[in-house]
Amino acid sequence: MSELLKRVLVSALAIPTVLGLGLMGGWTLAIPLAAFAGWGAREMYRFAGKRGVHPISWVGVSAAASLVLFATWRPDFASFAPLALAVLGFAGLIASIEGIRTRGPEGNPLAAVSVTVFGAMYSGLGLAFIPLVMALPARFHWASPAEDRLSGLLMICLPLAATWLGDASAYFAGTKWGKERARLAPTISPKKSWVGFWASLVGGAAGGVGWFVAVVERLPGLADVGPLWFGLMGLILGLAAVVGDLLESLFKREAGVKDSGSLFPGHGGVLDRIDSLVLTIPASFVLLTLVASLA
Repeated sequence: MSELLKRVLVSALAIPTVLGLGLMGGWTLAIPLAAFAGWGAREMYRFAGKRGVHPISWVGVSAAASLVLFATWRPDFASFAPLALAVLGFAGLIASIEGIRTRGPEGNPLAAVSVTVFGAMYSGLGLAFIPLVMALPARFHWASPAEDRLSGLLMICLPLAATWLGDASAYFAGTKWGKERARLAPTISPKKSWVGFWASLVGGAAGGVGWFVAVVERLPGLADVGPLWFGLMGLILGLAAVVGDLLESLFKREAGVKDSGSLFPGHGGVLDRIDSLVLTIPASFVLLTLVASLA
């Protein structure tokens, strides 16, 4: 089976599955999302292992999954933040104890403990913002009726639209005009150009405006904010997507691997799928919370 056919088949199965889980929300979404977060942390620890650092994987994987579950249980940032601090603090404590017990001075204990906590934050905290973003319409009365289940799915489509449209714009603009132009980060991702970077920002802005136009009737509480703000938001999300993509590429370069894993045939691993989203989803939460002061 060709790589292209694998990509098409996986996408054909994954997209409706993700949309269905997002529409159902709640614990139906939280359980697979927590597993996804834990698997992403595991892939991060694989990177570290390639460089001779061996994190306490079971601690980080558990912490990453717990962050998503706690965010689903308390999908309000004021309630979630103390729980997240407790999870990360407890993970750091347990990882330190395990570092003393199993790593010793010769086992890179500082790096092992640090990567354990960072892996949980990178994968788990990024995805934990999904239920927080999905809860915003009910919290700020943007939807009509307030209990509209589709509104949560529509909210998470904002960072997805800005990320994917920005990425597509970068790809096509970079392919057409960026081949002979200066590289954005040649030692990290040699194919990325500055042309693609600027196209990503424009595409992200277009995604933000397009999202607003598409959903404003379903989310009338946002009507007074207007499309310009969402264009600016999309531009910021486009920037965050580029940074997230480069960051994961940097980790892979250091580890000397092409993909973070092989969970999705033709698509790589979990981190290959969420590299941009671990930044754009939390960023969208911050920006949408700012919107609440304007709406």
